[in-house]
Amino acid sequence: MLSWDDYHTDDKHAAAAPAKAPPPPPPQEEAPVAAATPPPPAAAPVAPTAAANVAAAARAVEALDVAPGLEELEMGAARVSVDEKAMINCRADLNQLVPFKYDWAWQKYIDGCANHWMPQEINMTADVSTWKSSDGLSEDERRIIKRSLGYFSTADSLVANNLVLGIYRLITNPECRQYLLRQAFEEAIHTHAYQYCIESLGMDEGEVFNMYREVPSVAKKATWSLGHTHHLSDPSFKTGTTENDQTLLRNLIGFYAVTEGIFFYCGFTQILSMGRRNKMTGVAEQFQYILRDESMHLNFGIDVINQIKLENPHLWTEAFQQEVIQMILEGTQLEIEYARDTMPRGVLGMNAAMMEEYLHFIANRRLSQLGLPEQFPGVQNPFPWMSEIMDLRKEKNFFETRVIEYQTGGALNWD
Repeated sequence: MLSWDDYHTDDKHAAAAPAKAPPPPPPQEEAPVAAATPPPPAAAPVAPTAAANVAAAARAVEALDVAPGLEELEMGAARVSVDEKAMINCRADLNQLVPFKYDWAWQKYIDGCANHWMPQEINMTADVSTWKSSDGLSEDERRIIKRSLGYFSTADSLVANNLVLGIYRLITNPECRQYLLRQAFEEAIHTHAYQYCIESLGMDEGEVFNMYREVPSVAKKATWSLGHTHHLSDPSFKTGTTENDQTLLRNLIGFYAVTEGIFFYCGFTQILSMGRRNKMTGVAEQFQYILRDESMHLNFGIDVINQIKLENPHLWTEAFQQEVIQMILEGTQLEIEYARDTMPRGVLGMNAAMMEEYLHFIANRRLSQLGLPEQFPGVQNPFPWMSEIMDLRKEKNFFETRVIEYQTGGALNWD
């Protein structure tokens, strides 16, 4: 009959072998046990057992409040309807993306994803050679490159901070928030692109990145933007009153219509004009991709502003409209001063006077888009070639020319 004792017979024989080893040294040669044994350590706290941990987790889950996020919703509440959605001060569940109320916001998100690109895709070899050559660029052209990279490298960081720390939590519509997330990522790509240009050309990074504190024409624009956008970064700021809702609207106008809609135009026009002359083509190509993104950012922002006006007509008072006109004119004047600083002489087929007329043209466009009267009657666009890239009236046609498959920036067709 089988016995479990027999099963371990071999183990017993193996265990018996050590018993034949030589006996230990005589007892008198050993040290006293009391002297060799250290005092027992203090008792360590006993860690909870795995079973206790599981039980604690189960109790926590049982007591979990089912209200998601900031909105106190009841279990079994009715599903969100389109009519419940609003651009600001909406109490509907923001975690439910659909049904869409603003299809245009979702379409802009889709278009932004389809036009994804990365700075490293663009070859900077020719630019490095031109920049390092003693006769590759004039001093005026070098000044434009430095000023542009100095302003934009900081400006897109300011824009991203305003998006993430302020605007996102106050826009209470999920499809618009979806685009804001995409825009924030694109702002990071733009900052990366400027850093890539600065590093590739071997510029003094401290000089360029600190230009917004050291060069007056750059510092004034940064200061103006911060002054009109910093309120929203206060965690205690909330909408829901006329005063605070107007503060948000003022931020959006300063952020989209002025910072992205006016302050970016002189520098981009200068760099793209340089690319048209086959100079610094890598930098110009990166700016071209950035301009495509910024054009959509601007268009999205104008749509959001106008939607808030439509849903909250009491905010758009005569006094507030006059304040907005003043903001547009202030931004235009600051960009004109920047143009004069960056172009003390004519260069790249343009001069400060031509840029001033162009900025008056752009200011009229921003005012018109916001439903406000133009302030510079009769001005014309002195740079019609820019409209294919920057003019919002061309934007729809531009996006219709893109291929429908996802592709990286290096494969995009600009024709």
